[in-house]
Amino acid sequence: MALIPGLIKGLGVTGSTMMRTIFPGGVKKPIPSPVKGAETVQYPHEKEAPPTRARGVIALHEENCTACMLCARECPDWCIYIEGHKEKAPPRRAGGKPRQRNILDRFDIDYALCMFCGICVEVCPFEALFWSPEYEFSEPRIADLLHDMSRLSEWMETVPDFEDYEAGSQQKKLKVPPT
Repeated sequence: MALIPGLIKGLGVTGSTMMRTIFPGGVKKPIPSPVKGAETVQYPHEKEAPPTRARGVIALHEENCTACMLCARECPDWCIYIEGHKEKAPPRRAGGKPRQRNILDRFDIDYALCMFCGICVEVCPFEALFWSPEYEFSEPRIADLLHDMSRLSEWMETVPDFEDYEAGSQQKKLKVPPT
């Protein structure tokens, strides 16, 4: 018997929330307006501009990638494939020891597996991965959704300029000094 008052109270909260959602301006102004009809965008013929910082496709800034493989290790879908090799680089100072540099040979993302979570973009310490708002990259064959370095680098042209963070948010801490 003690459950019935709680059940009635819960249904009352749900009902009032539903009414505020359906009739935000009161019962006399329902949304959507039955006279006006639904505001549906006829997609292939009309296109909406994506919002700022939209998650479309992941773009690769190839020069910044050091083949550290952090993005591939952190990816929950294992859709990033990286191959690289080490190469001797000249020492930073005269008389110093030659350095080793990772050289990127292959960087592929399989968008048939990707769930667009953005962990790879967030974990990259060298600012090599970016979100592009481009969302039209469908292919007739599922095998064509495997984008290689050249295709991922092409998406960099569509990456918008950086916008300041909103008040109260924290900026990503770079692990490398800015160049």
